[in-house]
Amino acid sequence: MNMIVFDYKEEFKMKGYKVFNSDWTCRGYQYEIGKTYEIAESPKCCKVGFHFCEKLIDCFNYYSFDPNNKVAEIEAIGEIDFDDTNSKCCTNKIVILKELKWNEVLDMCNSGKGNSGHHNSGNYNSGYRNSGYYNSGNCNSGYYNSGNCNSGNYNSGYYNSGHHNSGNYNSGNRNSGYHNSGNYNSGNYNSGYRNSGYRNSGYYNSGYYNSGNCNSGNYNSGYYNSGHHNSGNYNSGYCNTNSPKVRMFNHETEFNFNDESIVRFKEILFDCPQSYEYSDFIDKSEMSEEEIIKHPECEIIGGYIKTIIVEADKQKWWDEDVSDDDKEFIKSLPYFDADIFYECVGVRV
Repeated sequence: MNMIVFDYKEEFKMKGYKVFNSDWTCRGYQYEIGKTYEIAESPKCCKVGFHFCEKLIDCFNYYSFDPNNKVAEIEAIGEIDFDDTNSKCCTNKIVILKELKWNEVLDMCNSGKGNSGHHNSGNYNSGYRNSGYYNSGNCNSGYYNSGNCNSGNYNSGYYNSGHHNSGNYNSGNRNSGYHNSGNYNSGNYNSGYRNSGYRNSGYYNSGYYNSGNCNSGNYNSGYYNSGHHNSGNYNSGYCNTNSPKVRMFNHETEFNFNDESIVRFKEILFDCPQSYEYSDFIDKSEMSEEEIIKHPECEIIGGYIKTIIVEADKQKWWDEDVSDDDKEFIKSLPYFDADIFYECVGVRV
């Protein structure tokens, strides 16, 4: 097409936006701020004319979201043609009004504060189509998610929902791996609570295809089995169906696992505190120089996610919280051994 350059004259038709290469060229033509460009032909989208978008965000359906590109506010003062989606327009007479700086582009393409990318809503998101706060990646909603299509808080990976999940397609809380549902599962295709491995269902299972609670190994059903293909409770080994006697302090006793003394012993130990870890977002303003160097992502999301380990004081629990009656009960158990108790529980008696 033959292009004529004019000085800008005050006329009004339709304002919009146009993206150019870093040298202000587009489709082989050189443009300048403040100039008017015209062709004799009638415009036709994707065929002839000067293309632009009425909404800035629509420009990046056709151009890469690259801070090296130039972006300008324009005005169409000739004939205008629209494509089928009405997101792209074309004119035979265009004025290049002013350049938009990249920080202006980010503000116009996102809603909220401190976002980078486009179609983000909320604050300090990076990537595309995130909503919430401090998300990085694409299509996340919530807080401190990284990856793609996560919903909830502190998720990393893809298509997770809930909180503190890592991996892909997890739902619930603190799962890691793939296709887990529930809480604190790790591995793949687990459902329930604190399972690890593959296709376990229930609670505290580890291994493969276990159902029930607290099983380890493969293909167990029931409770507290270890090994393979056990059904029943508290079995170890292979293909058992009954329940064995309880061993305590490296000796076999006459107790069954459901006996009153065993149940009481378990209930006391259940209250023993355990060390744990959790994640917290540390704002860049609170980070040390060492943390800033170690976590360059803070420049994008405004901080980083820190793992904090809380150590349990088990001895304090024993000394101050366990009743004298419960202490005497534990010391009266068959074969009680203070050294073994310390090794297993972490408490000096």
